[in-house]
Amino acid sequence: MQSILSPYQLGAVTLTSRIAMAPMTRARAKDLKPDTLTATYYAQRASAGLIITEGIAISRQARGAIYIPGIYTADQIDAWKQVTAAVHAKGGIIFAQLWHVGRAGHVSHNDGQPPVGPTNERANAKTFAFDADGNGTMLPQSTPRQLRADEMDGLVEDYAEAARAAMAAGFDGVEIHGANGYLIEQFINGALNTRSDSYGGSIENRLRLPLAIIDAVAAAAGPDRTGIRVAPFGRFNDMHAFADEAQTWLAFAQALSTRKLAYLHLSDQESLGADKLSVDFAVEMRRAFGGTVLIAGGFGLESGQAAIDAGRCDLVAIGRPFISNPDLIERYRNGWPVAPFDPSTFYGGEGAEFYTDYPTYPESI
Repeated sequence: MQSILSPYQLGAVTLTSRIAMAPMTRARAKDLKPDTLTATYYAQRASAGLIITEGIAISRQARGAIYIPGIYTADQIDAWKQVTAAVHAKGGIIFAQLWHVGRAGHVSHNDGQPPVGPTNERANAKTFAFDADGNGTMLPQSTPRQLRADEMDGLVEDYAEAARAAMAAGFDGVEIHGANGYLIEQFINGALNTRSDSYGGSIENRLRLPLAIIDAVAAAAGPDRTGIRVAPFGRFNDMHAFADEAQTWLAFAQALSTRKLAYLHLSDQESLGADKLSVDFAVEMRRAFGGTVLIAGGFGLESGQAAIDAGRCDLVAIGRPFISNPDLIERYRNGWPVAPFDPSTFYGGEGAEFYTDYPTYPESI
């Protein structure tokens, strides 16, 4: 059995442990780019085997909530350079999570333009947006505009350009966000994507755009520096069950296996209201993919080790404990207590409070 705290060769990079810091939205980018506190926040957590950033919008159209950073302007790329430099100075490895929310957005995010997706069906879900008075609040997602077939190549290029931007900003790799009911999952989901063209209907057609995006990103960043996050059987953002659901996800994993990506990231969405991803299906996905599999979903040190021992995964992503424990890995290695987290402090906020002011264990005693 391999220890969860042992090194691991992930594609082109060597990790100091098998624990990744999961991507977590913090909604701190008031001007749509990271600042010096963001650099401090990630650098404080650089002892994670791998840091996967919060979702980063690949374009203005891709945005799904207020105060989310992007990577589509020169200023944003320069701002991310200070983040990657700070992490690397602490010996860390950091991947940028590339994000397009698809229909899961609001007209206030894109100068009054509707979000886009595989259909014009509005999700029965909410997002953090600006109301008519300019105040940030939870609002129903807007009715989307259905993407035309002739827009797909441009969308793929947006992803490729974001991957090139991430590498120019100094990231060690990229993760494509294909989970949580966002753009890629919207195309994969057979209950939502009932298009009659070559991008909908059959499994092959529903996978066409996701695979084109993956190929373009892998060409830009390198397949051994590219991962993808998916959430089989996820129900977040109004995703519904469909007849060939298991078959679709396994077909996707098999298609990914030929691309020799750095990893496949499985998100268990039990904490978001979905059924727990079964151990058997996780093993099936790992077998179909044939490469490194990372799993996220409420893990800690012992449960993460058990998942690795059971053959469900090679790496484990841990999220919320990293917020209140910048030195989480050191706490695990030394048997130090783990500080509790407070979900009410996760999103938004000003200054260092609940962001970079959490003490390490030695500082707390």
